[in-house]
Formats: sequence, structure tokens, C-alpha cells
Amino acid sequence: MLQPLPDAGGAVALSARRIVLADRETAGTVHVERGLIVGIDEDRFDPDAIDCGDDVLIPGLVELHTDHLEPHYTPRPKVTWKPLSAVFAYDAQIAASGITTVFDSLRAGSDGDRRSLGAGLLALGEAIEAAKGTGLLRVDHHTHLRCEICSEDVLTEAEGFLARFDVRLMSLMDHTPGQRQFRDIVKLRDYYRGKSTMSEAELDRFIDKRRALHDAHGAEHRRALVRMAHGRDVALASHDDTTEDHVAESLADRVAIAEFPTTLEAAEASHMAGLAVLMGAPNVVRGGSHSGNVSAVELAEAGLLDILSSDYVPVSLVEGAFALAGVPALGGLPGAIRTVSLTPARATSLSDRGAIAEGLRADLVRVALIDRHPVVRETWRQGRRVS
Repeated sequence: MLQPLPDAGGAVALSARRIVLADRETAGTVHVERGLIVGIDEDRFDPDAIDCGDDVLIPGLVELHTDHLEPHYTPRPKVTWKPLSAVFAYDAQIAASGITTVFDSLRAGSDGDRRSLGAGLLALGEAIEAAKGTGLLRVDHHTHLRCEICSEDVLTEAEGFLARFDVRLMSLMDHTPGQRQFRDIVKLRDYYRGKSTMSEAELDRFIDKRRALHDAHGAEHRRALVRMAHGRDVALASHDDTTEDHVAESLADRVAIAEFPTTLEAAEASHMAGLAVLMGAPNVVRGGSHSGNVSAVELAEAGLLDILSSDYVPVSLVEGAFALAGVPALGGLPGAIRTVSLTPARATSLSDRGAIAEGLRADLVRVALIDRHPVVRETWRQGRRVS
């Protein structure tokens, strides 16, 4: 019979020639007891430790925005999977990607090209809580509620979810055609032609409807969602800010994280104002934005990138970080790893994790390099091997 995983593992030691600390690389042995890092012996290899050899030992990754749970729940059109099964399958993939803390991104409000999760939003919330109760989850799960501000049902869905579940992060999304991510209508049309069977006339009607929803609900719903977040002490993230005016609006709303700014102008304004600039790791791995927006690598080279998110491909988080190791503005591999560990942890007030340091949680990842390509070999959460 399966037994629940304990909150923390026992004593374990790991030796490696490459240990990535917050500010440098070192060799030596990391000692773990009761789920915490209790010591780091630099340049000393404990003969009884797990020998990681030439693999790289990095802190557990902290993921703030992954949409990957929803596809496990609705893997095909008109197909809904058992919520608890979806959560466990997703959790296993997240752990295998080196992620030890994850903010499960769940969508409140219809986004126009597909139905709202509706009852599925609450079903997934309940499944996550039930899975936590078993003690069998590999990863530490938190909730990121993605709010489509122009949708007619977003306030009802957000209020219902917040009343029942703990939410640590909310993002304010507006996918209205002609602005933000979709300011280029030609690219928007290309995007929807690729993912739907809409005719040009149907696309015209779709665009008109989305614009009408923005005019009817955008400003009012944004104000209401900001009040909800601040009233419950939930961190806020903007989404797809494009102009300095967008950034000014985010600052007025006391946003902490700028998710996926679409232009260099917006990223620079956000960074200079003290917002943590978050970009997609797939943007790094693929060499650019799939929507034709600013490159994450360009922002990193300009010193404007703070956090990476796997967005829609969990393994892209570790791949993106290692791909940025050569960017001087980030400070080598330690700086690149901070974008997927320490910085996202601090941005969401998780002060007990995010680095390999004495006194912090023993969330650790062993990464093999195959022709310089990172492959997660093992993942430990609080000193317990979970993948």
C-alpha cells in the first residue's frame, strides 16, 4: 500500500564538481537533514555522499506561470479527464522537469476562442486540495489565478474560487484584438487561422465581439479584480504590457510582476520601476516569441529579464536557464539559474527556498549535460527524492 510522502526527508549528502550557488559555482558536498540544507563543504567530497560526478547541482526550480494542468484536464475537444488523475499526472511531469515549487495557472473567465473552465475551475481546485491531502504530490503546489478581465463571467468565477481556495498570485489578462499581445491584427489572424477553422467573416465577427467586450467590461472588471487581490493580500501580475501607459496602469494597481511584456519599451519601464519582468522560457528555447513580440534573449542581454516561466512547456524552464548562461548581463550560469529559482521565490514572498544555501529548503536538482543540453536526472524536494 502506498504511504504518503513525509514533509521532509532524512539525512542525505550530495557531492558534485559543479554546485550552482546564488552568486557562484563551487565544488563540494551539500549536507541535508530534516528537509533543510545544514551545510555546504566547499572543495570537499564526502565519500558517503551521493556522487553527482560531472552533473550540475542546482536549486529546485520555482515556476510561477504554467498553463500545463488544463491540457491534462481537457486533453481533447469535448474530453474531460478525471480531475484528480489529471493533477497527479501533471505533478509527475512538473517534478521530472526539475520544478519543486509550482504555481498552477488556472483560468477564470472565457478567453473568447474557447469556453471558460466554468465548473472545471472549481473541480481542479478541489482536486489539487485532495491531492495535497494524500501527501503523494511530488511538488509544492500554489495557485495562480489567470483572470481574463474582459470576459462576462470573470468576476463570478474569480470570486467563487477565491472564496474556497488559497490563491497566492493573480494576473490581469486582456487579449483584446489590436492591443497588447495581439496589437498586430495580421498576426492575430494568422494565429487564429492556425488554431481554428474560422472563416475570414467569422474572424471579423470574433474580433468585433472581443472589442465590444473590452469596451463594456475591461475597465470595470480590472478595478474589481485589483480590489479582490489586494483585499486578500494576493500578489498581482500584469500581462502583456506593451506601452509605458500600460506600465503606469500596472504601477497604479500595485502590480509586483510584469508577465510577458511585449515590447522593449514596456520591459524597460517595468524593470526600472522595480517590477520583476517575467518572460517565457519557450521564447528563449525557440529563439523568439511565437506571437512576434520582443525576444526574451534580447531582454536578458539588455539586463531587463528577472524571471523565466515555462508557460506551456514545463521542461523549457531548465532548458531556458541553461541557454541563458552565456549572457553577460545575467552573470553566467548562477545568474541564469536565479531567474528560475531565487528571483521567482522572492517575488512571491517564499523566503525559505530558491537557492542552495544553509538554512533553506533542500530543494535540489541534478542536471546532466548531454552535448551541452540539460537533462534533469534527479529531483529532491525537502531532501526527499521525488523524481
